[in-house]
Amino acid sequence: MSVKKNARLRRAKRARAKISELRMNRLCVYRSPKHIYAQIISQAGNEVIVSASTVEKKNRKGVTGNIKAAGKIGALIAERAKKAGIEEVAFDRSGYAYHGRVKALAEAAREGGLKF
Repeated sequence: MSVKKNARLRRAKRARAKISELRMNRLCVYRSPKHIYAQIISQAGNEVIVSASTVEKKNRKGVTGNIKAAGKIGALIAERAKKAGIEEVAFDRSGYAYHGRVKALAEAAREGGLKF
């Protein structure tokens, strides 16, 4: 693995350790150059409760790797979480900097009604 990826995973590990202490469901974000993925994972970390991504057939229209697409996924994950009865989560940015697509997803999820 590259040094850059190792550094990101080290940051993610630190954040996940803190989230596990809080005993909350976590909104986990993963981004690739072409797509963005969001999952709400259970408190124990063994189950994905809801997920949304730009890989899904209905979300693949247009450009999938930009801020606008990330905002759509944030709103979608918030909507699905509400249906599943989840209102409060811990935000796991997976070691990525909180700007750009990660920030757009988080803000759209907050606007959709998720609290974190």
